Amino acid sequence: MNVALGSLPADPAQGNEDFAAAAPGAAVLLDGASVAGAETGCVHGVEWFSSTLGALLLSSLTTRPAWSLADCLADSIRVVRSLHEDSCDLTYRASPTSTVVAVRTGAGALEHLVLGDSTLLLTDEEGKATAITDRRLDEVGKRLRGPVDDLPTGSPEHAAALAEYRDALTGLRNRPGGFWIAGPDPRAAEHAFTGTVPLESLASVSLLSDGATRLVDRFELADWQETVTVLDSSGPGELIRRVREAEGGDLDGRRWPRGKARDDATALHWVLP
Repeated sequence: MNVALGSLPADPAQGNEDFAAAAPGAAVLLDGASVAGAETGCVHGVEWFSSTLGALLLSSLTTRPAWSLADCLADSIRVVRSLHEDSCDLTYRASPTSTVVAVRTGAGALEHLVLGDSTLLLTDEEGKATAITDRRLDEVGKRLRGPVDDLPTGSPEHAAALAEYRDALTGLRNRPGGFWIAGPDPRAAEHAFTGTVPLESLASVSLLSDGATRLVDRFELADWQETVTVLDSSGPGELIRRVREAEGGDLDGRRWPRGKARDDATALHWVLP
């Protein structure tokens, strides 16, 4: 199994809320999410949540081949809940959550699952790249974030507008008409995007957090084809370096309005035999 993995936190002095890992025939990537400044009700934090859920999900994918990916995710969420519901108040709207991308091979096919705004990039044998991303969060965000994007990133005014935006966004989490993400409720797994692709048609599979896809979907400095070229030729580290370079040239968000000047960035690139 030929896998390359790279990950960097937004701030080297802070923890990385992304998690990615691979086992023979399976891989997962999770991007933990929180509401800045909001009470979570959880004593463990987002980094613990995403890494614990990710490790349990990878184990389930490899030990329960008869289960669907959605069933594996639902069960893993249920187990994580059992690990901290006695010590944490999981009724808080800002309780830790995470996006999920999961893939597994079997019976000549690649099964895949995407929940939240991380991306699965499938590249066929002719080099054509196809991105699978859950855009429901983006669609909700566009309706709410206008005031945020009009202000310089990092300014007090931006921070206040961002807090209001995140509070409104949290109220639409895991609700019809809103968006779905892994949190305390296993039923979120029912709303994941899932599918299968013949293994023989694929050259590589890439799992990317939204911090690693900024060159394409935020900055528009590359397309998915170029992203695969970078991953194939230079690996995840080079992709993340290019993201950091672009972020560093626009720290106030004037060119590219965004909630965070820098974000945790993770890329897992799996080249298939």
